[in-house]
Amino acid sequence: MTTKIAVSLPDDLVAAARQAVADGRAPSVSAFVANAIEEHGRYEQLAALLSEMAAEAGPPTEEDRRWARQTLGLP
Repeated sequence: MTTKIAVSLPDDLVAAARQAVADGRAPSVSAFVANAIEEHGRYEQLAALLSEMAAEAGPPTEEDRRWARQTLGLP
């Protein structure tokens, strides 16, 4: 089920959504906005999980960070 709503967005965000549709990265502006909202929810869940992990195990050590950078191929 979907519900049609009206929202006000800054012009630059509307332009970005329309460009995504024009580029074929989204089927519609509505789909682009829905995806952005879903993605935001996933980031919030991830942030909560990382916060819980840090509370249980403490923050990552410098050794942990070095391992992660090496594993991901980052400088």
